[in-house]
Amino acid sequence: MQNPHFPLVKEIVCPEPQMLFAHLPKEGAIFLDSARQDDKQGRYSFIALAPFQIVICKKGRIQIGNKEYEGDPFELLEEELNNYVLAPIAGCPPFQGGMAGILGYELGTYLEKLPYDQKDDLAFPDLLMGFYDLVIAWDHHLAKTWVFSSGFPEKDPNSRMKRATQRLDWLLAQIPSVVPDVEVSGCTIEEDRIDSTFNNDTYQVAVEKAIEYIRAGDIFEVNISQRFSATLPSGLAPFDLYCKLRRNNPAPFAAFMQYGDHALVSASPERFLQLLNGKVQARPIKGTRPRHADPVLDRALAQELEASEKDRAENVMIVDLMRNDLSRVCLPHTIVVPKLCGLESFATVHHLVSVVEGILAPSQNAISLLKASFPGGSITGAPKIRAMEIIAELEPTVRGPYCGSVGYIGFNGDMDLSITIRTFVLNKSFVTFQTGGAVTVDSDPLQEYEETLTKAKALRKTLIEP
Repeated sequence: MQNPHFPLVKEIVCPEPQMLFAHLPKEGAIFLDSARQDDKQGRYSFIALAPFQIVICKKGRIQIGNKEYEGDPFELLEEELNNYVLAPIAGCPPFQGGMAGILGYELGTYLEKLPYDQKDDLAFPDLLMGFYDLVIAWDHHLAKTWVFSSGFPEKDPNSRMKRATQRLDWLLAQIPSVVPDVEVSGCTIEEDRIDSTFNNDTYQVAVEKAIEYIRAGDIFEVNISQRFSATLPSGLAPFDLYCKLRRNNPAPFAAFMQYGDHALVSASPERFLQLLNGKVQARPIKGTRPRHADPVLDRALAQELEASEKDRAENVMIVDLMRNDLSRVCLPHTIVVPKLCGLESFATVHHLVSVVEGILAPSQNAISLLKASFPGGSITGAPKIRAMEIIAELEPTVRGPYCGSVGYIGFNGDMDLSITIRTFVLNKSFVTFQTGGAVTVDSDPLQEYEETLTKAKALRKTLIEP
């Protein structure tokens, strides 16, 4: 008999992730999609479905199964992870069972005393996590696919093996050998039906206030965003929206999750935190220029970004913040920056991306790493706590999933989370998306406003074009 601490695993031949997910039951499922594939950030894709447990937290109220109480969601996640121990199978993708879902930006209010009284018309959970014993995993580099079944939540070895076998058989029965192409609704909305929390003038006023705080010595940098909102046409389902966004803006950390009235549709280019075999990696993004259809002009924009002292300063400040966050849980003298302000180009924008790495101390784990770093500094500013207070003052609505994280925390202790930017958030047919930019003392308010529009380009296109 296979060691009961290992998941059952079977290599299979099946359709590509997006095509398969379109034909699977979506309630409670999560799709972590490397839509923009490369050997480093976009190597793996995962589908986890039919969770054996869902955890929801909102403003201090935690719901887990039929129980509801007040508490600390981070403590709950750590306690629950301790109940399930899974040794990984070598040579396979790293997520083989565990927790996966959405950590909203306001989850930071459980770590620090921060304002949480802005308008909250989406009412999205601060935390929405499924516990998954079934995972389908793709290694795009090797062109291989596996299914994993851990047998959790059963603990007795015989009962667990029985459940793992039954669940694996059930999952295999859900996977068709051939699926038709994904048909996506052509429904659109009119561009003038997209509202925003700011206009050109009011956003510039917010930027000017942020600059005043910088000159007063409160902060060095703060990320100010504007939120767009619209009503989806009845013929456009949440996964249709995802497929359209994926086509317009393929990203290495794309994701889709639907639960009840809520759904998240993300095409994030940014890794927040990865923990793999004790090694920590963060990839903060700061610095943006639009892409151009003319290759010569496109390259000129990229070179302008690389040469920009302001954009490099934004990035370096966040790198310093991330180094400080990681130093709280990593071994001394292990934090390094193998890439500083490197240029990376995506479908609609060029970005400056840095890489910060460290070795997690043996006394720490994925949850303590998360608590030391959440939310990501690239979407708050520095110093982080004061920047978040200013964000709460200047932005009229809560952020919800925007600028939080999406990804997995495995039962084997590994973790990979994105920053949820370039993301639609849905409550029934009401959809929002947000874009922001880093404000520094050298910021030009009009240019900052235009940067938010550049970042919103792919999202707006997804809503208004078939």
